[in-house]
Amino acid sequence: MKRNESTEFSSERFEYLQTLVTEFQDTDSEEAKQQVLANLANFSYDPKNTEYLLQLQVPDLFLDMLTEENEDFVEFGMGGLCNLSMDPECRDVILQGDGIAAVTNCLSNRREETVLSAITTLMNLTTAATRSRTTEPGVLQCMLRFSLAESPRLRNLASVFLQDCCSQEQVRRAERQMQGPQAAVGIPLPRD
Repeated sequence: MKRNESTEFSSERFEYLQTLVTEFQDTDSEEAKQQVLANLANFSYDPKNTEYLLQLQVPDLFLDMLTEENEDFVEFGMGGLCNLSMDPECRDVILQGDGIAAVTNCLSNRREETVLSAITTLMNLTTAATRSRTTEPGVLQCMLRFSLAESPRLRNLASVFLQDCCSQEQVRRAERQMQGPQAAVGIPLPRD
């Protein structure tokens, strides 16, 4: 009996998520799309939904949102990717979709929430195979600037990134590059 209840619940969960994705694709209303994206980003926080979200190609939907002009779409897309990026299978999908470049571009977003999600996602995407791309010099210089930001959340998360994802030598090299003539190169701080 419990197994049927569990299967039925799983089926209902999948159908509900599928309805959300369909609604997003079918509606012309920006407001409705925004609400659906917010819901999908929230659902992506629960590991029980990961398999369904993968089947429905929601990680690709979130990646597509990162290039939208609507800042809410970008924020919810980045938040959803952040939630999903902890799962190894989702991480692979994000990486295959050129996610590192898309997420790195969000480091210059004006919204602090988007930037925080981007930093966390980069941390989750950092593996032995991807480290050279997630910690390239422009990203490190950006994190060094963020580590000096007024916002405690931004400052602390950037410091954790530098500590956990980068070698001390990488950080020293990035600091030296920032002091040289290329100081303007890199990713700007988000505007307050």
